[in-house]
Amino acid sequence: MISRQPPTRSQIIVGAILTSILLLFFFHGRNPGLNGLGGRPAELRRFGRTGKPPNSDIFNSTLGFEKIFVIGLPTRTDRRDGIILQAAVSNMEIDFIDGVKGDTVPDKAIPIGKDQSRIGNASIGSWRAHMNAVQEIVHRNLSSALILEDDVDWDIRLKQQLYDFSLASRALTQPLSSSSSSSPRYVDPTFNQPPDSMPNQIPTIKFDNLPSTIAPIVSPYGDDWDLLWLGHCGVTFPFDRPNHDKLPKGRVIHFDDVTVPPKGNLWSLNKPFTLVQDYPEHTRAIHHTQEGVCSLGYAISQRGARKLLYELALKDVSDGFDILLRFFCEGGKAGRKAHKCLTAQPGYFQHHRAVGPTSHASDIGNHKGGYREKGLTI
Repeated sequence: MISRQPPTRSQIIVGAILTSILLLFFFHGRNPGLNGLGGRPAELRRFGRTGKPPNSDIFNSTLGFEKIFVIGLPTRTDRRDGIILQAAVSNMEIDFIDGVKGDTVPDKAIPIGKDQSRIGNASIGSWRAHMNAVQEIVHRNLSSALILEDDVDWDIRLKQQLYDFSLASRALTQPLSSSSSSSPRYVDPTFNQPPDSMPNQIPTIKFDNLPSTIAPIVSPYGDDWDLLWLGHCGVTFPFDRPNHDKLPKGRVIHFDDVTVPPKGNLWSLNKPFTLVQDYPEHTRAIHHTQEGVCSLGYAISQRGARKLLYELALKDVSDGFDILLRFFCEGGKAGRKAHKCLTAQPGYFQHHRAVGPTSHASDIGNHKGGYREKGLTI
C-alpha cells in the first residue's frame, strides 16, 4: 500500500498561482470589453506590447499597417501577376479585394440624393469595391490597413520613404513631449483648434528639425489620424484664404529628399502646382489634405474606417470615389464634416502603364487608341 503525503506549503502556493493564472486567462477571453467594437484591443495587439519603437514596424511586410489590401477585378490577371511580383521584390504581404462591375450593383444599394440620378457604372463599381475594402477593415476590427489600386507602382525605397513620412505625420499630430495629456500642445498651432482661433501664419516645420513628440501607442504614423492619402494624381496645400479655415495649415518640408524626382518628372492635375513653383528641386511636403484627386493608395485607421463607411457608403453617392474621399477629408456634400487626413506631395504610389494597347490602361476611364511601346510610371 502506498501512503500519501500531505501537500507541502510550497506545493500549495504553486497550485494557487497556477489556478489564478488559468482563471485570469478564462475571464480575459470572455470579457466582451476586450473584444468589442472599440478597436483598442486590435490596436494594442498590433503595436502596444511589442517592446519596439513604433516606427520599426514600418519596415515589416505590411508597412506598419495591419493589412495591405489591393483592389482589382479578378479578370485582370495581368495586373494581379504584376503587383504580386512588385510586392515580392519589396517583401510586402498583400491580400486582394475583388473589384466590382457597376452594373451588378442595384439602384436600391446606392444612396442617392433628391433630384439626383445614378452616376456611371464604372464609377459605381469603383465606389462599391472601395467600400467593400473599408467594410472589411471594420468587420475584422483591424487597427489599420493600406488600400491600393491594382495598377500602382512604387519606389524600391518605399519603406524608407514611409519611415520619413511617419516622422513628419507624428510631428503634425502628436502632442509635444513637453506637454501633458490633460493639456496637450502641438508644434502646429492650427491642429485640434477651432477655426476661429487659428493663427494667420502658416506653420512650416523643417524635416531636419522635427520637434520631440509623445511616442504613439497605436500606430507608427501617430495615434490621431483618420486617413493617410499616400497615392494620388494631385493634392493642394490647405487653403490660406477666408472661409477655408476648417483644415490645419501645418506642413513639414523635407528638402533634399533624394527619392523625389527632378521637377521635370513631377506632375499634378491640380493647378497651380505650388510644390514645383515655390520650392527647390527634390523637395517633399507632408501636410493635411486638400483637393485630393485619384485614390491610388490610402491608409485608414480603425476609427477612420468606421467614419468613412458611414460618410461614403450610407450618404449620397454623387461623384466618383476619389471626389467622395475628398469630401470626407475636407467636408462637403450631404453634410459631411472634415476629418483628419494627411498626405504627401509628391505621393508615394503612382499609376503604372504597361506595354500594350492604351485601351487596357483603365477599367474606368477611356484610354482608346494607340499602342504603348514602353511601360512607364506617371
